[in-house]
Amino acid sequence: MLLGERSPNGRRGGGQVKEEELARLLDKLDLRQKVRMLTGATTWRTRPEPAVGLGPMTTSDGPAGVRGEAWDERDTSVLIPSASALGAMWDEGLVERLGGLLAAEARRKGVDVVLAPTLNLHRSPLGGRHFECFSEDPELTGRTGAALIRGIQAHGVAATAKHYVANDAETERLTVDVRVDERVLREVYLAPFEAAVEAGVRLVMAGYNGVNGATMTESPLLTEPLKGEWGFDGVVISDWGAVRSTEASALSGLDLVMPGPESTWADALVAAVRAGTVPVEAVDDKVRRLLRLAARVGALDPLGAPLPHPAPPPHPDGVRPLLRRAVAASAVLLRNDGLLPLDPDAVRTVAVIGAHAAGPRTQGGGSAGVFPDTVTTPLEGIRAALAGRARVVHAPGPALGEPPPLGAAAECRDPRSGLPGVLLRTLDAQGRELYAEHRLSGRQLEPRVDAEAHTVEISALLLPATGGEWTLGVGGFGRMTLTVDDRVLVDGVFPRESDDPAVVHVNPPCHYGSVRMAAGHAVRVVARRELVPGSGRATLVTAGPPAPDPASAVAEAARAARGADTAVVFVGTTEDSESEGQDRTGLALPGHQDDLVRAVAAANPRTVVVVNAGGPVEMGWREEVAAVLLTWFPGQEGGTGIADVLLGRAEPGGRLPTTWGAVLDDAPVTGTRPENGVLGYTEGLHIGYRAWLREGREPAYWFGHGLGYTTWAYEEMAVSGAVSGEVSGAASGEVSGAASGDGSDGSFTVVVRVRNTGGRRGREVVQVYLARPGSSVERPHRWLAGYAAVEAGPGEPVTARVRVPARALRHWSAADRGWRVEPGAYRVLVGPSAGELPLAGTVEARRPRTVRP
Repeated sequence: MLLGERSPNGRRGGGQVKEEELARLLDKLDLRQKVRMLTGATTWRTRPEPAVGLGPMTTSDGPAGVRGEAWDERDTSVLIPSASALGAMWDEGLVERLGGLLAAEARRKGVDVVLAPTLNLHRSPLGGRHFECFSEDPELTGRTGAALIRGIQAHGVAATAKHYVANDAETERLTVDVRVDERVLREVYLAPFEAAVEAGVRLVMAGYNGVNGATMTESPLLTEPLKGEWGFDGVVISDWGAVRSTEASALSGLDLVMPGPESTWADALVAAVRAGTVPVEAVDDKVRRLLRLAARVGALDPLGAPLPHPAPPPHPDGVRPLLRRAVAASAVLLRNDGLLPLDPDAVRTVAVIGAHAAGPRTQGGGSAGVFPDTVTTPLEGIRAALAGRARVVHAPGPALGEPPPLGAAAECRDPRSGLPGVLLRTLDAQGRELYAEHRLSGRQLEPRVDAEAHTVEISALLLPATGGEWTLGVGGFGRMTLTVDDRVLVDGVFPRESDDPAVVHVNPPCHYGSVRMAAGHAVRVVARRELVPGSGRATLVTAGPPAPDPASAVAEAARAARGADTAVVFVGTTEDSESEGQDRTGLALPGHQDDLVRAVAAANPRTVVVVNAGGPVEMGWREEVAAVLLTWFPGQEGGTGIADVLLGRAEPGGRLPTTWGAVLDDAPVTGTRPENGVLGYTEGLHIGYRAWLREGREPAYWFGHGLGYTTWAYEEMAVSGAVSGEVSGAASGEVSGAASGDGSDGSFTVVVRVRNTGGRRGREVVQVYLARPGSSVERPHRWLAGYAAVEAGPGEPVTARVRVPARALRHWSAADRGWRVEPGAYRVLVGPSAGELPLAGTVEARRPRTVRP
């Protein structure tokens, strides 16, 4: 589609624009107009320029849902499973469909640019943003990210590959300098971004961190390999607030500074161009890229026609089944002694245990959070699935931690309207009301403020369902007070101690007090926060009921399990233990959840544990229970999807995208804390399963592991394509072929026959790894080269065809400044995980080749 055509969403453009047309538009702009376009107009919008028919483009966080421009709990979003769940699917078709759902949400909300996917790697199990990244492996991450990009961009919306590059931890993330070898950078951390560019991604986000001495918004990596070698013709956008200079960032490949309107560019960049320190050609290239993006999303209209977003919302009848299917497709069955799937006709009582059963984590914490339009909890899903067939009892077990926002734990009402929720007000310095509004939650991240606003106030009438000692808190910065019926619980000045936007604007620290309340007796809660320049405006009010005695809560759960046919225990992380803005300090489950599992397992041998976490956790009890099911952060349909898996309506289709160790100390790579501002990636090429293999260590569960509800035999493999002839063999022997390199792209295909040896239809993910014994260069012990999923009925054989791309045989040569293919034999290993590879063969690379960019 060329400039001026109509896209399906009603906006002009939505396709490729002719370069000569861009040049013509560029000639219409003077220097100030050009520079003005290169900084956002608001927090989420780019700046329009009527002189060339450029409308504003709206951006939105989007890894698990498209929030839109405002943090408003009344503006709900469809919530898909977390990125780590998408990585666990090993299913590009399904990921692409979910990308299409994000695009539909973007169009419904008037969003042009979705700030997803996150292509950083699970380098350390302690990474706090694990849930927002796909996997520990560059090949799996690249393929999954490319699928999501294709799904988003097929509908006239732009995707953003982030955070470029080596932004794999949260500790000191604004300032950390990552030191990483050039070859490692190329083969591991840049590889998923190269796959994104090949998929046509329209934006790349430069991260906060530095790499090898240069902060990313000033890094030469934005030019080479991104724009030069890879041919990226889109926009390089900064992470929010990541630009710290004028000339250095303008001379780099950075194109767009966000947010706006304040900027380190603006008048300073105009002056730099006029002084000759920044060439005008650099500015022109940035503007040209921005106009090209606008044409692709339909925001560029030289005719001056309006740019509406009349896309209808996605139909719920199609959305919920897709999300439900996604939960099952990402669920990883780690262990099963035959208990799962449960037979709904054979159980009379099911004990559903744990706080996560009734209050699950559906998404990770931080800037990517959305307000789901509906959430089905696991308790609700299991009850609905067993209605009229079995009795379901719930024991919550021990409390997990900090109290939730006001309105989530008890009934509260707006004291002015009487409606469920809270009253949000802004006051001037004399305490006069400037603005008042009914809201639904005590978590208000963007309360409306104007120039005269001095104080944000949140108040509610709280009706405790439980009597006893309640804990209440107020979050924010500056002077804050919290009262209950005029009794002061918090009163103090709390200065901002972090520059991290996730802390300042999304999750400011809370300060707590306690008060005794009587059940059924309403109290008036009033929290006030004075606004301080530079400290944001996010204001939180939390309220938590009396926490039960942990030992008593565990004992009650064990009694419930003892009286049931089956116990299903839900455990997981909390927002305090796994969230953007902080790395984890350990992998143990918070609170007394390990005690809970052990007590329930001792009371009932038919115990299933469901793990609700975005990343690895320690499970010292895993051999003491009959089954362990990992469900990640499953999105809004988690309850229905989990019930489907537990009762056998759907197979757990997921495979681990990350190696899980038994305990943190076993993991070979854990470091996330810089020393003197520097974080060295000293492990080189060896992260994830590669590090476990190099160290000769055995994890609890290997990368790629996952059980279905059937079993598989790996019977035979053959190598075809860019090899000399067809060769075949069986599990007990070797197969071989010669990689001629004469194929059209240098790739080859591994053909694998597997057989379903179980009693029901199932899905298997056939994984192919390469190894290079005796290599003249350092290599991983083995590395993932490709995969394919197959399905078959009981007793049926099925053939998987796994394409191995030419890049799988290459290594980066810093001396040659290019990719090199080392001649000799490469082992081809096939199986269901990185640690179980029953079929083996070889291919021969016949001659050395250097493939220069």
